[in-house]
Amino acid sequence: MKKIIFLTGTRADFSKIKSLISILDQHPNFEVFVFVTGMHMQEEYGFTLLEIQRCQFKNIYTFENHTDEATMDLTLAKTIEGLSSYSKKINPDLIVVHGDRVETLAGAIVGSLNNILVAHIEGGELSGTVDELIRHSVSKLSHIHFVSNEEAAKRLLQMGEVASSVFTIGSPDIDIMFSNTLPSLEVAKEYYQIDFEKFAIVMFHPVTTEANEMEQYTDNFVNCLLTDDHNYVVVYPNNDLGSKYIISAFEKLKNNSRFRVIPSLRFEYFLTLLKNAQFIIGNSSAGIREAPYYGLPIINIGTRQQNRAVHADIINVDYSVKSISSALKTIDEHQTVVVNPDFGSGNSSALFLQVIEKETFWTINHQKQFRGI
Repeated sequence: MKKIIFLTGTRADFSKIKSLISILDQHPNFEVFVFVTGMHMQEEYGFTLLEIQRCQFKNIYTFENHTDEATMDLTLAKTIEGLSSYSKKINPDLIVVHGDRVETLAGAIVGSLNNILVAHIEGGELSGTVDELIRHSVSKLSHIHFVSNEEAAKRLLQMGEVASSVFTIGSPDIDIMFSNTLPSLEVAKEYYQIDFEKFAIVMFHPVTTEANEMEQYTDNFVNCLLTDDHNYVVVYPNNDLGSKYIISAFEKLKNNSRFRVIPSLRFEYFLTLLKNAQFIIGNSSAGIREAPYYGLPIINIGTRQQNRAVHADIINVDYSVKSISSALKTIDEHQTVVVNPDFGSGNSSALFLQVIEKETFWTINHQKQFRGI
C-alpha cells in the first residue's frame, strides 16, 4: 500500500485537490494522509478545517503555520519544519501539492530534500506577482506534474522537465463544478443567510508585490461598491500580505442591507452561488477559471491575474474609482462570450487515478533530469 500525503493550506487549493483525495482515500492500494495548515487553521478566515473534516477522510493532521510576524518567509520556514517532522513519522511514498502558495513550496522542498516523490498539481501556468515565482520553483522541485492543459505542459517542457513526467488531466475543480451533488440555490442562500434575490460576487485578494498600495486600492474598490446599486455576496480575501487592509475596509459593508460579508464559503456552495450570480468582480482566479465555464460576466481588477490564460471576454479595469465605476455601470448589459475553456471535462480525478495506479509511475527517477529543447 502506497502512502500519499496531500498538503492543503487554503480553501482554494483544497477545492482543487478534494476530488483527488476522495478517489484515493477509498482505494485499497493507497493510504491517504491530509496535512492541513495555513488559512484552514485561522478563525478569522472561516476556520475551513471544518470543511475538510466534513469529508471524513481517514487521516487528517493539523498544523498551525502562521506566525505573529505573518511574513511569507517565516510561514515557509515553519511549514517546512512541521511537514518535515510529519513526513518522518509517516514515511510517505509521495507528497502531492497544488499551485503557488508558500505551503506548496514547503511541501516540494520537504519532499525533494528527503528523497520523496513530489507531484505538483497545476504547474506550468502563469499567474503574475510573487505567485508565479513560487509556482515555477515548485515545478523545478517536483518530480511529477499533473497539468490542467497542453499550454501548461509546453511551458514545463520549456523549463527542462522530462516529457514522461508530465500528465495532462485538466483542472480537478471542474469535476465538482458539473457534478450532480451541488446544493440548490435555495439551500445555499439559506445556509449563508443571503436574503436578496439577485446578487453579484466579490472576491478581492491582496497583491503581495503591491502591498504598499493595497490600502488605497481597497478603499477605491469598496467606495465603488457602496455607490453602486447591486447586491453583493462578499468573500474574505486570502491571508497574503495586505489582507488586513481588505478585511478592515469590508467592515464598511457589514451594516448595509445590500451586502452579505462572509469569511469563507464551502466550495460546493460557492459554485452554486457563482452559477446563479449576476456577475463576479475582484481579482480572484475564480473569475478567470471557474466563471467562464458558467458563462458569467466578469470584472477583473488590477494586475493579479494579468498573465492568466483567458477564455472569456473579461472586462479588465485598473484600480481607479473611475475605471471600476464605469465597468459596474455597463455590466448588466454585458454578454459574456466564452472562448473554448480547455481545463478538462470533469474527469480529472479518474485520469489522475489512471496514472498513479501504473507501476511505472512509482519508478519515476527521484534524481531530476533537465531536458533541453
